[in-house]
Amino acid sequence: MDESILKPGDRDYVGALASGLEVLQAFDADHPRMTLSEVAARTDMDRAKARRFLLTLHALGFVKRSGRQFELTPRVLQLGYAYQASNQYRAVIQQYLEDITAELGESSSLAVLDGDEVVYVVRSAARHRLMAITLSVGTRLPAAYTSMGRVLLAQLPEPELEACLERIRLERYTSSSLTDRNALREEISKVREQGYAIVDQELDLGLRSVAVPVFTASGELLGALNISTNAARVDMDTLLNTYLPRLQLVADKVRQTAR
Repeated sequence: MDESILKPGDRDYVGALASGLEVLQAFDADHPRMTLSEVAARTDMDRAKARRFLLTLHALGFVKRSGRQFELTPRVLQLGYAYQASNQYRAVIQQYLEDITAELGESSSLAVLDGDEVVYVVRSAARHRLMAITLSVGTRLPAAYTSMGRVLLAQLPEPELEACLERIRLERYTSSSLTDRNALREEISKVREQGYAIVDQELDLGLRSVAVPVFTASGELLGALNISTNAARVDMDTLLNTYLPRLQLVADKVRQTAR
């Protein structure tokens, strides 16, 4: 764990900034519009504090108000755009993923690790839908139950990985979900050794995926690439012998071009 990261209570830690960002993150697909009381409850703030942050965000144009309801405005997208614009290699990856979708008819994505979750940052979606939720840039899924998440967890230094494994919430999403920490630890060790991960219907019935890490020419980890498919349509042999080499080829091309 990076000891240089500030913690709440440190002299240079700006609690007001952290709280403001927490209010922004309280809004999601399940909570697109909320009252002051709902925001306060979701952020564990008192109403007066939540009100000050909401009104400040409203004044800055990041939140709009309609009666008692608050919701985000498109201005929030500027924050995400700054992140995307500062990583120009993603335009190249987008094209590679679209090529995979055109060739194989499957969805392909790039994700990064954020805490205990993976965040989709580039995606090429096939026409068929694989999950009940719509996957798009910004979607977050539990790292422990996704192929990209396990690939990214496998890249962590051992102390960080152990801390993460102790912290991760294990759930039985399907009958195939790993719910034993030792079994998950062994699976991640296997992923680290073989250089790829396959997750077969652990997060959602019928969802099968394969993922590989992707690096820059200097060895910096950019994220994980995956191809996701339907288990009834694509068998494990195809996943290993057709889809995996295709992903590895893209990862190699990115490594040669990303500096």
